[in-house]
Amino acid sequence: MVIQSEKSRVITRPFVPGKESRIKSIVERVLRLSEEEVQSLLDQTLNEFSSRHRSFKNILESNYRKIEYCVQESDNIPLERRLLLGSYFTCEYSVEAAALFNPSMVAHPDQSDVPEGGIRFIMSLRATGEGHLSSIEFRSGVIDKDTSIFIDPISDYVQTPELYTNRTYNKRLVILKLNEMGACNDVTDCLFGKLDDEFTFETLKRKIEELDREPRLDTARRKSASDMALWLARSNYVVKFHPEHRISERVIFPVSENESRGIEDARFVRFTDDDGSVVYYATYTAYNGVTIMPQLIETHDFVTFRIITLNGKAVQNKGMALFPRKIDGNYVMLSRQDGENNHIMFSDNIHFWQKSSVLRTPTRPWEFIQIGNCGSPIETSEGWILLTHGVGPMRKYCMGIELLDLHDPSKVIARLDNPILEPNDLEREGYVPNVVYSCGSMMHNGELIIPYASADQRTGMATIPVKKLLARFKAI
Repeated sequence: MVIQSEKSRVITRPFVPGKESRIKSIVERVLRLSEEEVQSLLDQTLNEFSSRHRSFKNILESNYRKIEYCVQESDNIPLERRLLLGSYFTCEYSVEAAALFNPSMVAHPDQSDVPEGGIRFIMSLRATGEGHLSSIEFRSGVIDKDTSIFIDPISDYVQTPELYTNRTYNKRLVILKLNEMGACNDVTDCLFGKLDDEFTFETLKRKIEELDREPRLDTARRKSASDMALWLARSNYVVKFHPEHRISERVIFPVSENESRGIEDARFVRFTDDDGSVVYYATYTAYNGVTIMPQLIETHDFVTFRIITLNGKAVQNKGMALFPRKIDGNYVMLSRQDGENNHIMFSDNIHFWQKSSVLRTPTRPWEFIQIGNCGSPIETSEGWILLTHGVGPMRKYCMGIELLDLHDPSKVIARLDNPILEPNDLEREGYVPNVVYSCGSMMHNGELIIPYASADQRTGMATIPVKKLLARFKAI
């Protein structure tokens, strides 16, 4: 079974082709059209695009509002002309036109009506479109009692969620993050002195406006501190999808400055807390074209997603994978601090990670360049099964497997010397040749289910009997 990208699955995006002067020029041209020309152009646009997007008129109206400040006497503009103006500032984007890859897989929060012995799952995928811009998409399906895997039909539609930036922020956590970034000074002291322990985004903006009227503060330092505080706030947000739409319609698209060039390699895990409550977490890499920033996603239902900045000195690189439960009261996470070795770290606060230690260094020829995780470890009675990736000659990515101690996962107690998956002649060609990679697997009915990407373009599935795997570990 192979999951391929579908170029016809498109979202709409605001399209602003230049500075304010150019926006006004376009607006003036549309305003000069006759009523008949407006109606004819709008009808043509609606006929061509309404079937490709839910609530298409609402989308056009929303994008008109984004440039309304450039429209004279905007209160007197009829609906048809507003919609036509909105169409000039809207474009389609094929989210998976280039590739659909790097999957992670978790049990679905809704297991109702699943056939006996089966399990419903959700798979996240990295979708890449024009300009190598990555986002997060989803698929769902069922694994039956015989480990046959069925992917649900995908929707013709794909949608971005509603964005909520006016969430509540914790002042202590924000100050800690700004201090970690080296952004705290007398200006931030003054700004946060005006804020309560909990504050909203709108309150932050209002206090920054008050700060701009403080003559005793240096202008350049004031602007730098204000920009950094707003940037950090916008990096923490909530998105919500329509709960009645299929999960294959949902795409988490970059919205903040720190992810403006893409959201990469989400690693989802079904996390069970000490009290038995379940939440789904995912780490992903936010990329702005220059720097990367690890972020955390939190959801209970895959409808509402909370996006949170990860903090601490150990939050430095890509490929972080959270264990599915605490160990001795601590959260545990794998990471790749230096781009070469596999690291592990522990924390009593999921949002802050200060220290890491090397779990393993490259020791086999197929991983001499780099090793890292391929998603969250899977718990068995014998230990934590950990899938790894290694980079060897010709930048070939292979997948390996090892076993971590159940009570002290900083100890590797067994591993297989050779890869369990490597690019073959059929899978090696694609967007990035000679790569197999995964961001998270799951276990069902004694089988390890591994979704994996090949050539950074398409996704396949592999299975391994866990008993046979553990037996091979014992034989080492």
